[in-house]
Amino acid sequence: MKRIYTIILTAALLPLLGENPVMAQTALSLEECIELAKENNKSLSAAKSSMEAARYDFKSVRGNFYPRFSLSGTGLYSTSDGSYSIPGGNLPVLGATGAPTGSFAYFPGIDLNYDVDWLFRTAVSLQQPLYMGGKVRSGYKMAKFAAGIAEQNIRVAEADIVVETSKAYMDAVKAKELKIVAEKYNALVSNLLKDVQSAYKHGVAPKNDLLKVEVKLNESLLAVRKAENGLRLATMNLCHITGRPLTEKIEVSGTLPQFSAVTTPDADITNRPEYMMLEQKSEIARQQVRMARSESLPQLALLGSYGYMHGFKLNDENFFGDWNFTAGVSLSIPIFHFGTGANKVRAAKARYEQTISEEAESNELMALEMTLAANNLDEAVLERDLAEISLRTATENLRMSESQYKAGVEPLSDLLEAQLMWQQAEQQLIEANINTYVRWVEYQKATGEIN
Repeated sequence: MKRIYTIILTAALLPLLGENPVMAQTALSLEECIELAKENNKSLSAAKSSMEAARYDFKSVRGNFYPRFSLSGTGLYSTSDGSYSIPGGNLPVLGATGAPTGSFAYFPGIDLNYDVDWLFRTAVSLQQPLYMGGKVRSGYKMAKFAAGIAEQNIRVAEADIVVETSKAYMDAVKAKELKIVAEKYNALVSNLLKDVQSAYKHGVAPKNDLLKVEVKLNESLLAVRKAENGLRLATMNLCHITGRPLTEKIEVSGTLPQFSAVTTPDADITNRPEYMMLEQKSEIARQQVRMARSESLPQLALLGSYGYMHGFKLNDENFFGDWNFTAGVSLSIPIFHFGTGANKVRAAKARYEQTISEEAESNELMALEMTLAANNLDEAVLERDLAEISLRTATENLRMSESQYKAGVEPLSDLLEAQLMWQQAEQQLIEANINTYVRWVEYQKATGEIN
């Protein structure tokens, strides 16, 4: 609202401040305004950032299918030490059959001294998921659908920009055309005033006729001023949407872009980005059910590592000091978690059913919106056709009134009424043409044909 008040206040002050004669006008087409609006729209910028984040999330989740390599190191220092001794003595000698031979051999004994001291290990580890209960695949699909939602969200933002910018541009075109009509009407009344003044001086027309024309002239001057202010305000609003300075003078084209104002019989809502977003949202909810169910299923992974271990002195010699390879399999089977997994699955299913119901409701609303847009377009086309007929009738009526007034067979009041009817018919046709194009753009959005 503050921005709107600023635009209105600036528009009111500009006539008092005066226009800069050296300020150059910028001629912009509708397509150029739409591109400028896209470049300066914060919602579209946020949607693009969200899309970029979703793509990186998708790439990150996709990495869960592949092995994970990691480098690890562990160091441990302990003051634990001690010794172990085996006493010596004569030991019997056994024969080939395992029976004592009666001979004895002397065993000198063993003294073992150990010292833990520093113990460290470094290794490169590998972990490859083999079966995670469907968790990895479900996460991958969820990330893929999330990226699709972000992509469709960009389409939604762009469609909103196209509609908003088209309306602002058409408002400026309408204001420009209404200003031209107001000036034409003012010229008609001004010329009529000259004729009546001349007739009044020669005593042919009464003063009452002169006063009537002067009143109409004042009304036409006010209409011109209102049209000028309306054009200024519409131009400032267009500057605001396209991200240009509010005081910049923009010249818009007075011709409408080429378009076919007809409805498509087989049009539906399946091309709309909102419809695709709802479908992908439902798929995400369905994958969340599978994700919750995976926590109650076995999980199998392949493990492997290759590293070096050093430490544990035995009689002042390192007991460990070599490279080694280790491989294995990790299997986890959930048994009983007091209903945690089952309740998670039930909650995910409930949310999935909620998403399905919301999708059905939204689809019905979009279908109604499309039907309403089609009806509005059909009515706008009829209104435009009738406005064209009315303008032709009003133009012929004005021509006949002018001819009959000059011939003295029609009063001045009828001519003034004919001029006013012509002005109103011109205005109605301009508004009908603009309204038809706006309704067509809205219909394009409702059927997903924009972008």
